[in-house]
Amino acid sequence: MHTPDHASEFPVGSARTKSGPDARIAAIRADSHAVLLPAFADLQIDDHIKLFLTGGGKAILLGETRAEYVGRRMSPQRLRDETATMFGRTVQEAIAIAGPLLVAVDQELAGIQRLQGLAPPLPTLEAALLMSDAAIESVCFDIAGAARALGVTMFLAPIADVVDGPNPWLHGRTLGTDPAEVARVASAFVRGVQRGGVIATAKHFPGYRQMAADPALVDVSLTGSAADLAIAGPVFQAVIAAGVKAVMTGPAPVAAIDANQSASTSPAVMALLRQEFGFRGLIVSDDLDAPATLRGRSLLDTAIASLTAGADLLLLASGPHTADIIEGLSAAVADGKLSRDRLADAAARVRSLAAQVSRAALTL
Repeated sequence: MHTPDHASEFPVGSARTKSGPDARIAAIRADSHAVLLPAFADLQIDDHIKLFLTGGGKAILLGETRAEYVGRRMSPQRLRDETATMFGRTVQEAIAIAGPLLVAVDQELAGIQRLQGLAPPLPTLEAALLMSDAAIESVCFDIAGAARALGVTMFLAPIADVVDGPNPWLHGRTLGTDPAEVARVASAFVRGVQRGGVIATAKHFPGYRQMAADPALVDVSLTGSAADLAIAGPVFQAVIAAGVKAVMTGPAPVAAIDANQSASTSPAVMALLRQEFGFRGLIVSDDLDAPATLRGRSLLDTAIASLTAGADLLLLASGPHTADIIEGLSAAVADGKLSRDRLADAAARVRSLAAQVSRAALTL
């Protein structure tokens, strides 16, 4: 198991600086909060989110509705009613509770842009393909600055998948069919937004060329040979070389690597990313609620499987069940179903990156 350089970095005054069984239990509970990325679609810090942040949560996703996700744009009502002041107030409320925090949004070039109407738009794909690397980087730097003004510190983008066939899940969201161009644009995006102080998250490792259905709706797998995966490999290599701070694994099994586990719960996929691709940053799971990720298991068992496989930050919908997942992760450590060291490792990575991005703009 890879041990990060920052594995021993914990907040001063946390339960880890004390001793005894009570402190150990408190530390496990805090770590169980820190590894979750709950998503919510409005700008309301409800009681569930407040409880999560108070207990040690270090990441939130200000997401979109299913209709907005499918439509690849924010709703007319949101564009009419939501303001930058409202957005920023929500973020500041969360930070006041949690301290350093990863505040994530979907901000995809050619796809979903959660900050539509609140920040300058990203260029269209057609425009980006005609721009130089420096021009793309400059535009993304400016947009990152606008996002930081709203309190956003993490983009769940760029999409590095190279789609060359039917794929209802990624339709209208990818950067083209030419791997070299996808790698060029995605790398410039990474350099620009991270220079502007926002963490980039390349997704969805190891790359999904084709999908028969949307994994968020049905249990579906990526079929094909290992050779078929080579199309996206150079893109992920390029964004890792560009310094991307986070990588999101995919929501469905990749049969050529692991036919039984989704990429976000597969030890083989995580090992490929860490060992063969040499990625040392934060691994983020895709939505654990997806049928192709759950594969008939409970959400808690899926979360345990994802952490055990090597994910650091687990994406899931916010709600009353968030507290149950936290309790379940803590209990899994006590029962030996989840490694204490693995949970601590993942939580340390999240806290370290949240602290880093809260201090200053990222440097590459």
